[in-house]
Order: sequence, then C-alpha cells, then structure tokens
Amino acid sequence: MEMREETARRRLRYCVVLAAFAVLFVALALLNIGVGSVSVGVREILGILFRGEGGETARGIIWKVRLPRAAAGVLLGGALSLSGFLLQTFFNNPIAGPYVLGISSGAKLTVAILMVLALSRYRSVGSAAMIAAAFAGAMLSMGFVLLMARAVRRSSMLIVSGVMIGYICSAVTDFIVAFADDASIVNLHNWSRGSFSGASWEDVRVMAVVVLAASTAVFLLSKPIGAYQLGESYAQNMGVNIRAFRVVLVLLSSVLSACVTAFAGPISFVGIAVPHLVRSFLKTSRPLLVVPVCFLGGAIFCLGCDLAARTLFAPMELSISSVTAVVGAPVVIGIMLRKKVKV
Repeated sequence: MEMREETARRRLRYCVVLAAFAVLFVALALLNIGVGSVSVGVREILGILFRGEGGETARGIIWKVRLPRAAAGVLLGGALSLSGFLLQTFFNNPIAGPYVLGISSGAKLTVAILMVLALSRYRSVGSAAMIAAAFAGAMLSMGFVLLMARAVRRSSMLIVSGVMIGYICSAVTDFIVAFADDASIVNLHNWSRGSFSGASWEDVRVMAVVVLAASTAVFLLSKPIGAYQLGESYAQNMGVNIRAFRVVLVLLSSVLSACVTAFAGPISFVGIAVPHLVRSFLKTSRPLLVVPVCFLGGAIFCLGCDLAARTLFAPMELSISSVTAVVGAPVVIGIMLRKKVKV
C-alpha cells in the first residue's frame, strides 16, 4: 500500500514538474519571439505563425530573425544540458560539465583555427566543417581529461585539471587571434562571446539533425545509464559492456557540446546547473524520467538567459555566456554546499 502511494506521489510530481516546464517553455518562447525593438503581441504572433497574417515587417522579423534564434536556443540549450548530464554520469561528479572540464574550450580552439585559416581564403565556413572541427577539439580535450582522471582520484584535482586545460586552450586561441587578419578577428570576437544571434534556418536544420539524433540516442540508453549510475559492477552484471558504453557516453557528450560551440560559441554553466535543478525538482535520478525534462530544462534556461541578454540593456546585447554564468554559478556553489562535494 505504501509503495503504491509513493509511486502515485512520484507520478504526480513528475506530471506537475513537466506541466510547469511546458508552460514556462511556451511563455518564454512567445516572449523571445515578441519582445524586441519592434514588439509583437501574442495574437499577432499566432496569426503570423499559423495563418500567415500580419504586416510584412513583423513577418520578416519573426520568420527571419527571432524564430530561428529561438529555435537555436531551444536546440542548443537542450544539447548543453544533456551533455552535462552525460558527463556527470560518466565521472560520477555533480559539478562535471563541458565548460568546467575544458571541453568547450578545446572545441573553441579548433573552431578558431578553422575560422582563421578558412576566412583568409573564403568568405564563410560550412556548418559541417564547423561541427567537425569543434568535435575534434572536444575529443582532444576530453582525452586529456580522461588521462588526468586515471592519474588522479580526487574530485577537486579532476576539476582543476579541466579548468587548466580550458585556460591553455583559451591562451592558444588568443595567440591565434593575435596573428589573424582584421576580418577574422571581428568574426572570432563576435563568435567567442557566445550568442544565438545570426542563426539562420539552414543552421537550425543542421543543428536539429545533430542534436535530435544524439538526444534520441541518449534517451534510448536510459536503461544502461540507470544501471551505470548504480556502479560499474552492477551495470556489468546487468549485461552492459562497460568499455563500449563509456566510449558512447564520451562520443555523445562531445557531439552535443561541439554542436553548441560550433554554432553559438562557448556557453558556460548550463551543463552543470540544469541537470542538478531537474534532479532536485523531480527527486529522482532515473534517466528515463530525467533525460526529457533535462532537455526541456536546458531549452528553458537558454531561452530565459537569451531574452535577458538582449533586453536588459537594449540596444546593447550582452554575451549569453555572461548571463548563464550569473545564473548558473550560484547553482554550482549551492551544489557544493548542499552535497558537500569532497575536495
């Protein structure tokens, strides 16, 4: 009887959290589409999106600027959140994330190299080339982190190693920028600040294919991830090939974080804060329940931060990474205080 009541309470909690997230998602999506230098009301937005109504200026702003930007925020925010969830599962560390471990910085380095080399010869760089370069950099940084994880056992040393890798990659990136031509420097500066602005429908299509495919793979791996969370020995007894599974976790987390870095630049703290908040709201770590809400939570987090970045000091736009850091850093501090992470 008690087990049935507990199960019912868990289901109710999950439904309430999911419903609250859905309402918040819709509200933030409408605000991101409607708020700006030209304000568009909710009725007009719905008319433009579903009935083709509205003025030509409003239609152009929504379809060509704000809607693809919002779609990019949803996809890349969800990708960052899932990447952080996978890394926290892999390292069994609540403050592991693509930015803290230097993975985003490694992706930033290789994308910067590609942009400097390519923009000196061509006017633009293809989406596939950007993602490939970011993935190579992410895998390179992840390789160093894995080597350090073997050499050191303490949680603090692993995090410090990731931070050092991030500093090294950022320093090398600065050297590259110092020898780049003026046009490349402008492009690199705008991209390295982190932003969803400038996203086109072509970019959204590419990131949708990559992010949704990787996210679906993560969801399908919910059962082995749940077994892995209970320990490698337990997972192995449940028939999980630990070596192959760990490789898949690394590849999926790297693909997700690389896609974000390629299109929006480095964005901090989303991968740490959102998975923790989702688990706190749901009161469970079951991947089958956490993964979908984690993706939705990342989308909400980035939509809210992007809205703040472009409206707080309009017409000046803040870096999205600055806003996510202001919101996410206190969450990380809270994790360390509440969980008492051993350092």
